[in-house]
Amino acid sequence: MRHSVLWPDKSQSYVMIAEDAEGYHYGAIRGEELVSVISLFLEGDEARFRKFATQPDCQRQGIGSALLTHTLQEARRLGARTIWCDARAEAAAFYQRFGMAVEGERFYKGPIPYVRMRKSLP
Repeated sequence: MRHSVLWPDKSQSYVMIAEDAEGYHYGAIRGEELVSVISLFLEGDEARFRKFATQPDCQRQGIGSALLTHTLQEARRLGARTIWCDARAEAAAFYQRFGMAVEGERFYKGPIPYVRMRKSLP
């Protein structure tokens, strides 16, 4: 699903990272279909989430928001004091609703603009 939602023009291996086996992977299921996924990686007291994708026909229904809320709670439970992500610039407002703030300058992955976003986890 990540491949078809995030990078449909790339090979499936493009969405895989070496650290996948070390991460925590969460999903939202509707009926018997996986409709949203996110991966959480911890390093010391810092967490990072990556590869957050929701099927287009399931967006704007609260599914991704519920999954991200769960992931933030899990990061806290696992001992993280901060969490960050590289967000597509067009999605920055979504992450700001969760208290995340843009950090640094815009950058690109191929033609797609990104921003780094961070949040403290009290």
